[in-house]
Amino acid sequence: MSDLFGEDPFAEEPMLEEAESAPAGDANNRTFLIVAGILGGLVLLTILCMAIYALVVLPKQKQTQVALEATRIAQNTQVAQALTGTAIVQNQALTPLPSPVPTETPTPTQTPVIAMPTDTPTPTPNFAVTSTIAAALTQAAIAVQTVVPTTTALPQDGFVNPNGIGIPGLALLAALLVAVIFVARRLRSSASG
Repeated sequence: MSDLFGEDPFAEEPMLEEAESAPAGDANNRTFLIVAGILGGLVLLTILCMAIYALVVLPKQKQTQVALEATRIAQNTQVAQALTGTAIVQNQALTPLPSPVPTETPTPTQTPVIAMPTDTPTPTPNFAVTSTIAAALTQAAIAVQTVVPTTTALPQDGFVNPNGIGIPGLALLAALLVAVIFVARRLRSSASG
């Protein structure tokens, strides 16, 4: 066939394929490096943002939580003191006063008047009220000691919890995934070359 056309048509094709495949391989490597650079930049940016969050935001949230807890304790103490003061005042109001002793009073008239002592009933202490006050004081003491659950705390479940793998584990997994990308690319290029 080379005699008819003057050239061997099959000899030029492999050379053209080799010439065309070299720039295509460089383009693939360049695209891969760009994508790997973007992903690496995103990982570094994410790590930087997590570090800023851990160093700036978390301490402020902790201070706010401590301040809210102190406020709640102060309010509970004030309520307990108010209940105690009210119970003491009520208890003093229910304490009976001593009744006056009847005395004879002379009258300036000529007719003799005989003063008869009257029987004034002395009020008996109301034990139901006293026990109610004692129960209120007991409830106030329990309220001061009882911790009331609040919704100000963050949930303790999820990926970045104190008991799980946390932020260092997240950074390790990100680095591991980037390493897998580079190893896969190297294996792919060594298999084709």
